[in-house]
Amino acid sequence: MPHHHRKLLALALPSALALALTACGGAAESAAPRPARTVDVDAKATAAPSRTPAAAPAAPAAPLAGRTIVIDPGHNPGNFRHSAEINKKVDIGTNRKECDTTGTSTNNGYTEAAYTLDVSHRLRDLLKKQGARVVLVHDADRPYGPCIDERARIGNEAKADAVVSVHADGSAAGNRGFHVILPAKVRGGSADTAKIVGPSRTLGEALVAQFARATGTKPANYIGSGTGLDVRDDLGGLNLSTVPKVFIECGNMRDPKDATLFTDAAWRQKAAQGIANGIAAYLKG
Repeated sequence: MPHHHRKLLALALPSALALALTACGGAAESAAPRPARTVDVDAKATAAPSRTPAAAPAAPAAPLAGRTIVIDPGHNPGNFRHSAEINKKVDIGTNRKECDTTGTSTNNGYTEAAYTLDVSHRLRDLLKKQGARVVLVHDADRPYGPCIDERARIGNEAKADAVVSVHADGSAAGNRGFHVILPAKVRGGSADTAKIVGPSRTLGEALVAQFARATGTKPANYIGSGTGLDVRDDLGGLNLSTVPKVFIECGNMRDPKDATLFTDAAWRQKAAQGIANGIAAYLKG
């Protein structure tokens, strides 16, 4: 048989067989091969539910958001020009005391007022980066002061979560290291520290730990029996406070070795970091 005749016969046989089976009651529907299903890829993609891209992880909340911190830079660079004003006495609850003092200085003339303002600026910036509301008691924006009673009032009116007064000591050479001054329990006149003694101690202890870690310096060797803590009842800024408050004496300006630290900008940044870390540790509980 010619080749093209064999090809036509091969094509005709499946069709004839399918027709014969259909005539026998439709069994061919299940026996015959089913046509392959075709899938419209575009239609399938359209019908499939769309996937929402995964949301980017939320940025961590500022750890100190909603907190108010008052920084009290000890003394004012202009105090020495206003001795009459700062020598006037004000009521500190238990007695009367001078409005303020000039503060101390290193033997080379670097003043406590200059140091405390510099560290306070650095501290403010660090705390703001963590979301805190920061209030400076002064920013060398007034001729002198404020007086110690007003310093306490500023913290109270701000409803501060914590107040830190930044200072440097003026003790004898050989006396080295930092310490934190805590309020004693006092009651008299307008002073009543009963509610703040406990939280102020917790704040002070956090500052001691974090300041030592950040600066590499040790608690004072001349006060506080090595604890870095001292309790006083004669400071108006503490007596009149109604919110947790402490003073930090960052070292002794009259000791040559400590003085070298104070005049080093890199160390002053470490000091600010240590205070910021202490405040944050206290507020985070």
